[in-house]
Amino acid sequence: MAYKVRFVNPGKLYRQLKPDLDAAYFKVMENGNLIDREELWNFEGELAKFVGTRHAVGLNSGYDSLHMSLRACGIGPGDEVIVPAHTFVATASAVVNVGARPVLVDVGRDFNIDVDRIEEAISPRTRGIIPVHLNGRMAYMPAVTEIAEKHGLAIVEDACQSLGASQDGKKAGAWGVTGCWSFYPFKILGGYGDGGAITTNSDEVADFARRMRFNGEDRHTGQYHGHGFTCLLDNIQAAFLSVKLRHMPEWIEKRRVIAERYRAGFAGIDDLALPHFNGDGRSDVFQNYVVRSKQGDAFSDHMREHGVEVLVQWRKPYYRHEALQLEDRGFPETELLSSEVCSLPLAVELDDDEVEHVISTVRSFYGLS
Repeated sequence: MAYKVRFVNPGKLYRQLKPDLDAAYFKVMENGNLIDREELWNFEGELAKFVGTRHAVGLNSGYDSLHMSLRACGIGPGDEVIVPAHTFVATASAVVNVGARPVLVDVGRDFNIDVDRIEEAISPRTRGIIPVHLNGRMAYMPAVTEIAEKHGLAIVEDACQSLGASQDGKKAGAWGVTGCWSFYPFKILGGYGDGGAITTNSDEVADFARRMRFNGEDRHTGQYHGHGFTCLLDNIQAAFLSVKLRHMPEWIEKRRVIAERYRAGFAGIDDLALPHFNGDGRSDVFQNYVVRSKQGDAFSDHMREHGVEVLVQWRKPYYRHEALQLEDRGFPETELLSSEVCSLPLAVELDDDEVEHVISTVRSFYGLS
């Protein structure tokens, strides 16, 4: 159907940035800088500076950033890794695909891993933990860090949805051995195709990722350092991402403004839980504006029927897909929120009329003008 309010509108955003994006495209094409050239190197430096780490290494997806990070940490067969029960399946799949076992932990009301339940899931085989910073809000990293240090666990941050979020002034992606990023088009920093990166303060991890993303080869010496992969970020995507990264501060502020308009517009609707969590030093960027309606699919269907494109992530928790062969140890909060969640449009290309249409459509579902 033709939506009055799209969840994201890449074409509209392109038109807003057209001169700079076109200039980046023509520079790459005219110079023939297609693979591992200055646009990639420049973007890696800019991303590291934005996150607050010494290094960034461009890869071709958020999944590859997770997979590469686990390998850099030496995690493999026989090991266990703590993973939230509510996240995109790629988080757990990366663990499985290095030969390790994901051990799932329930989440709290802010959709992130419940730090009070982590230690009960740790065993002698546990080697790492992947806190997922979901929807633009960081997991509570002071507690995660304390637990990891106590038990000698590597932290791999799945920060794919939270570029620019912070805890006590320290940004997502700067806490663990690595921070993992996705530049899938729907992300807060999205490309025109897929893409990803890791950020890290470790010289050894950065070197490992740079070599393994290009079949294990050190591009400067020609020496192979192992059997690697082909998963580096394309130069043309890096050029586009550099253009967009310059706008991140203003985009984050606009997201927060829209989120506040939603909060005001939905005030007094007791049935609707909003994603505003004050205090404890965390600063959110609202990658997704995820509400919880006790009406579940009826709410989401109403939004779509009235021209608002919404996403539902995820009605069926990933651990209940039999083919994945994951252990369901009982995750009541994940089960409850999965029946209630609905992501409303919140993108920088939204205009005032579109925001008002979302608000009025939500209110009309509850019989409010």
